[in-house]
Amino acid sequence: MTDNTQIFERLYKDYHAMVHQVCMGFVKGQKDQAKDLTQETFINTWRALDNFKGASGYKTWIYRITVNTCLKYIRDHKKKDQVTFDQHENIQAHEEQAPVEDPKHNQLYMAIGHLEGLDRLIIMMVLDELNYEEISEVVGISEGNLRVKIHRIKKRLKKILENE
Repeated sequence: MTDNTQIFERLYKDYHAMVHQVCMGFVKGQKDQAKDLTQETFINTWRALDNFKGASGYKTWIYRITVNTCLKYIRDHKKKDQVTFDQHENIQAHEEQAPVEDPKHNQLYMAIGHLEGLDRLIIMMVLDELNYEEISEVVGISEGNLRVKIHRIKKRLKKILENE
């Protein structure tokens, strides 16, 4: 086995759950899309493995790849995902009838889905218990700015959850 194969297998084992969790947040809890994005993230990770310079840890590096993969997906599908008000009501009615494993998680994912892409990323990393230094490195903003953004995101989420 080559070194890259061993490294990749370790990265997959160590970070698969984290990557899937972030993808779930980006696609508002839609499991099939999250699974596809998780797979795409690891394909991108494999392709970029030779370019890893070690400037950051693997966890931060994989977060960046995950975020870029999810943002590309959102950009590519933004027009396809726009629905009319009537279509939205039909989708909601179907979702309400679908069986749910944990309503609180689904409610949270739906609320997170109402956030902008960067805000979704930030709150998913907070939920994943990354420290502020790691988060600020992934999103490219100062820790002070990050703290302000997190405070505002939490306020928005609270408002979204209270109105549902």
